[in-house]
Amino acid sequence: MIDVPAFTARLDGSDRLIEADARFAALNERAGGAVGRPLAAPPLAALGRLARRLGIPVARAVTIADADQDLDCWVHASPAAEDVVLAISLIRERPAWQPSPFSGTVPPPPDGDWTWEVDAHLRIQQLLIAAGVCHGVDPVTALGQPLTKLLSLQSNPDGVVPLLEAVASLDDFSNQPAVLNGSGAQVMLAGHVRLDRGGGFGGFVGAAYHHKLSTLPDPRIGGLFNHRLDTILRRPLGQIVANADSINAGVDGDIDSQYADYAADIASAGRHLMGLIDDLSDIEAIEREDFTVEDEGIDLADVTRRAAGLLSVRAANAGVTIDRGDLDSAMPAHGEFRRTLQIMVNLIGNAVRYSPRDAIVWLRLQRDSDRVYAIVADQGKGIALDDQERIFAKFERVDPGEPGGSGLGLYIARRLAHAMGGDLTVDSAPGEGARFVLSLPAA
Repeated sequence: MIDVPAFTARLDGSDRLIEADARFAALNERAGGAVGRPLAAPPLAALGRLARRLGIPVARAVTIADADQDLDCWVHASPAAEDVVLAISLIRERPAWQPSPFSGTVPPPPDGDWTWEVDAHLRIQQLLIAAGVCHGVDPVTALGQPLTKLLSLQSNPDGVVPLLEAVASLDDFSNQPAVLNGSGAQVMLAGHVRLDRGGGFGGFVGAAYHHKLSTLPDPRIGGLFNHRLDTILRRPLGQIVANADSINAGVDGDIDSQYADYAADIASAGRHLMGLIDDLSDIEAIEREDFTVEDEGIDLADVTRRAAGLLSVRAANAGVTIDRGDLDSAMPAHGEFRRTLQIMVNLIGNAVRYSPRDAIVWLRLQRDSDRVYAIVADQGKGIALDDQERIFAKFERVDPGEPGGSGLGLYIARRLAHAMGGDLTVDSAPGEGARFVLSLPAA
């Protein structure tokens, strides 16, 4: 297991690893690389080439395959003359994909009518059908054919096609309604994602379950913001941001500085809208009556370190110092890792955003009886007493005219804290900065 918050490496103009700390060197060696040779992790090499070509720092989420586990990382690539410096923060470790246990001699699982495997192009590589449920499907002739030739994918009640969404997010899926093209029979699909050696999409291993037509509700648009709208909006916004960044960087040649600034403004506005989509998706989830969080037994100190690492570049660019204090001692707590990290990133990000240049943001941890606390204190302009409860309401901000977020971050953060049995409070006064405190049940 690789320690956090970050490990570093330097690549030359030919993607050769010329310098690395011990942690990164060990990871690279496990992948078959060595200092002086081309980098062994293809996603990192690709990100380094992009930063070198654009001539600007580039940051991306990257998955690195490491032996029997996959490492979800946040990678920051900074060009330096002909070299590129990589700073990698580890977000999550998860078991690597393992080959499917199904073969021609192994029957489908008892709760699935048939099992299937597809490659990265969704071509059928294996199809095993239980006796009596073939519905005109011939496993032999189906091999090598696109999955969509065998069946037609349908939207679920939220207007989402779960399989296609899983391809985009590199995730597992379930409850994918479909209709067999030959017989018109209704089926429900579920699948486990497979990743290739570079961390990209490699296909699915899945099962199918037969359903009656009456069990499949009609697609509909419902709620404040659903997955279908999320998908529809996110793709064009991503293209807008990428193209605007390319124009601003002069990828296709020098342009007038005024137009480069326009492109930078377009990219900034696009990122703001992407953040709003994330917030609306979270609201759709947390306001459902059946919303729950997992109790994973987290280390609040570890989560706080990771959140600070993710925001270190933003803080440096803003001229703000993040004082991490003593975050080395474990602080066990009840809560869900991903949601707690989301809260801490929001709190530290707000502190950096509203702090003046040369200011300090302090991160501290405390324990009191059966509660643990993560404290984020800044040197901003502070919050008046009358506004301290209002800022936790939906779409509320202290100064709506000031550049910043959508007014949803603190609302979501407090709802998440409550869902984990904790709370989120603020202590502040005008001109004296703000002190946000996340409390969770101690473990």
